[in-house]
Amino acid sequence: MIVADRKSLDEIMAMVADHKKILLVGCKGCVTVCNVGGAKEVEILATTMKMARKKQGSGIEIDTRVLERQCDKEYVEQIKDVVADYDAVLSMACGVGPQFLSEMYKDQTFYPTVNTTFFGGATEHGVWEEFCAGCGTCAIHKFGGLCPVARCAKSLLHGPCGGSSNGICEVNKETQCIWDAIVRKKMEQGKLEDLLGVKPAKNWKTARDGGPRKSIREELRQGNI
Repeated sequence: MIVADRKSLDEIMAMVADHKKILLVGCKGCVTVCNVGGAKEVEILATTMKMARKKQGSGIEIDTRVLERQCDKEYVEQIKDVVADYDAVLSMACGVGPQFLSEMYKDQTFYPTVNTTFFGGATEHGVWEEFCAGCGTCAIHKFGGLCPVARCAKSLLHGPCGGSSNGICEVNKETQCIWDAIVRKKMEQGKLEDLLGVKPAKNWKTARDGGPRKSIREELRQGNI
């Protein structure tokens, strides 16, 4: 799941300071799951923005829409009949959303209201943690099903750095040393030898370092179904 955090109200209000009629567009995807950009959050932000503008001594007109997803053109097209009626559009999706909107509606101005942070999952109610860095070549099977690329502060692939203490990362005292967890799991399984071999250097070309990536499923492309 893509995890995101909403920008501060001050930052959002500053972005739309010169606009009087806004369309606020939410998303039923990941940002709904992490309580950042779903229907409830859209209405809360719209109300909060109206109150903030009123305190400033002026008004603002805000309409709201919530799309199934903002990362699919078929859903983004659902606002084509109204998008030109506004001074600007605020997207409450991850960073993909406002980019899809901007590319489809080139004459409109779009603003992001959330900061995309990481790929993760809920570890407890109201808490999401990073589990995946999207490196493009998953090898967690070599590490007991745990990812040192995303969950080790230094992305080490050959064991802990030696700076951790009692299973806690030296970089952040609130972070578990994932290598401590990996080693303990392998010991419990009686497979510690799995970690002894020297692993070849990771090919980072499959990660973001190699430039924007693309995933193609030929059997799903239009005309091939």
